[in-house]
Formats: sequence, structure tokens, C-alpha cells
Amino acid sequence: MFWTPPRKTILPMVERRQTQMLLYVALFLGVAALITFYRLLPLGSYGLPQGLVGAEDISGEGTGFSLRNLPPPDILLCLTLAWVVRRPDLLPAPIIVGYFFIEDILLLRPPGLWALIVLMGSEFLRTRTEQLRGYGFWLEFLLVIGLLLAMFLANRAMLAIVMVPQVPLGLSFAQFLGTVAIYPAVVALSHFVFRLRKPATGEVDALGQRL
Repeated sequence: MFWTPPRKTILPMVERRQTQMLLYVALFLGVAALITFYRLLPLGSYGLPQGLVGAEDISGEGTGFSLRNLPPPDILLCLTLAWVVRRPDLLPAPIIVGYFFIEDILLLRPPGLWALIVLMGSEFLRTRTEQLRGYGFWLEFLLVIGLLLAMFLANRAMLAIVMVPQVPLGLSFAQFLGTVAIYPAVVALSHFVFRLRKPATGEVDALGQRL
């Protein structure tokens, strides 16, 4: 017969694992709320002061691209993907789709569309966790770039099908490039500040379950 740990030993381990997940879920929701709150502030895309942007851009007299009208990178999307790549067990799918659905409503996007696309993208990465453990950062980065491009194109295609007004393609592509550019910084923040890292191949938790 196999020896099994006493019940008194197993319960504290289970409780610690559940507490860890709840703490990280609360951390994700807190950071996500701060990002959404900042996006709702009337500061312009990057919150730059008037002296850096230019008076003609603020007054609306300028034409073409400017720092004022360029859409900001989707930091929350980068955080979500980086989180799922490193510790998918600490960010359940219902939390992702639930928060992005709320953000759809707050940012006046078609409710549920972007939330569904983000859910599909994050689940695509979640099902490849074992494979991603063996990837270095640059291979991961290339995979995420391809996924981000597919997500942005899928969103534009769906909006075009239902004939919902959307930003020009150039501005959408600028947001895609900005999101790609900010991803390494978000990964660094997740690793060094939030202590999220990829588990080693075969690594297990205190209960002997694979991470």
C-alpha cells in the first residue's frame, strides 16, 4: 500500500495554495482596475502634458498622426498573456473574461466581443503551457506577436461584419505595434516585481501536483 500524508498535513497545503491563488487574483484585479481607471481619465492617449504634445494637437487643429491621437498600448492585455504564460494556475479563465467584459462596458466597446477574443487568445496559450516552458523569451515573444496580430485582426473583422464604426486601420496598427513594444517591459515587471516565473519542466507544488 502507498503511504498517504496525514489529513492534518494536506489541509494546510491546500489552504496555502488556495490563498496564493486568491492573492494573485486580487493583485491582477487591482492592477487591472488601475489601468482601466487611467484609461478613463481625460488625459489623452498617453497622458502627456500640453508642452510635449503641442497646442495644435490639443485644440484639434492638427491633422494626421500625433502623440495626442495615437491609441495607447494595451498594457492589460500584455499583463494577461504574460501571466498565463508563466502561471496559468493563478489566473483562472472566468476572471479574465469577467474583467474584460466589464472593461468592454466601461470603454464603450461592443460588450463581450473583445472579452471573448482575449479569452480565446489566453486559452490558446494556456493549452501550450508545457511547450512554452521550454521556450526562451524571444521564442515566446514571437509567439505572442503572432497571437496579438491574430487577435487585433479578428476584432477588426468582427466589427466590420456587424458594421460597427471603428478607428482607422493605421491607428489600430499603431496600437498593435505599441502593445508589442510594451510586452517585454510587462514581462520584466511580472518576473521581478510580481515574482511570476515559468515553472521548470516537471516542477511540482507542495501537494505533488505539476505546475
